[in-house]
Amino acid sequence: MEKRGVSSLARLLFPLVIAASGVNGALAQSYPSAPIRLVVGFPPGGVADILARIVGPKLGESLGQPVVVENRPGAGSNIAAEAVAKAAPDGHTLLIYGTVNAVNVSLYSRLSYDPVKDFSPVTLLASMANILVVHPSVPAHSVRELIALAKSKPGQLDFGSAGNGSTQHISGQLFRMMADVDIVHVPYKGSVPAMTALLSGQIPMMFNVMSTVLPHAKAGKVRALAVTSAKRSSLVPDLPTVSEAGLPSFEHVAYFGLQAPAGTPREIVAKLNAKVVKILHMPDVKARLVNNGAEPVSSTPEQFGAFIREEIEKNRILVRASGARVD
Repeated sequence: MEKRGVSSLARLLFPLVIAASGVNGALAQSYPSAPIRLVVGFPPGGVADILARIVGPKLGESLGQPVVVENRPGAGSNIAAEAVAKAAPDGHTLLIYGTVNAVNVSLYSRLSYDPVKDFSPVTLLASMANILVVHPSVPAHSVRELIALAKSKPGQLDFGSAGNGSTQHISGQLFRMMADVDIVHVPYKGSVPAMTALLSGQIPMMFNVMSTVLPHAKAGKVRALAVTSAKRSSLVPDLPTVSEAGLPSFEHVAYFGLQAPAGTPREIVAKLNAKVVKILHMPDVKARLVNNGAEPVSSTPEQFGAFIREEIEKNRILVRASGARVD
């Protein structure tokens, strides 16, 4: 009796499944039918914005519809994420996802969206390492010397960041925990004010993105000690990693990816994934990303989804240890 019931139900549902599959397939065939909004949770000129403006036009050319970059800064990218989470799941509104989105889960007591359930992952896009830099007045010319200096002056060395939960903050927090040093976090309202404070000597050290640090390091205004990636950067091959320079196994890089609203048909997600992955392998795109301190990284939607869940848990530990909160 039970088997007959299940069989009957299956026969009843099968046409509906086939019909839904046909509808989704038709949507994918006609997609996109309008311009695509690529939402960035930061102001123009930042890393996420630059990435969007490198990939966006290429994606527009490939899909036959313009991709319009829309900057919606505020609340650590939460405003942008909420807008995309609540958008129609038809592939015409996309989000540049960043490491900060994985951090916000632990940094905010409450979010107006679910960072996992409210999105359909498309692909990873790029990773970007920070550089550990100090003011020239700091008597440390290597990571080992900096750790020794911090141990000799507990609570006296500050490190700046672009704000609580920023990649600079998380890199510094990881350094503090792994080196077992007492350094004090000083959050600023953005990486530019933090870098200005370092240049003027108001803070002695910080972690910051390559595109911001390298011009000042080449001019001798700051001293670069190491990169936070697992491998050396092709932009500064002579600069060691933090792991090589005295803190084995240290690694922290910022990641960026592409998200669509939850419920976006799998066929559309697959189409976007194929197009974007192809774009990331284009020589001119690779060159532009590398020149901005980023390494192109691609993935399947499933791999990106698993990566997001791992990042949320990893950053939960670091944020909890730092005691940082925004609300």
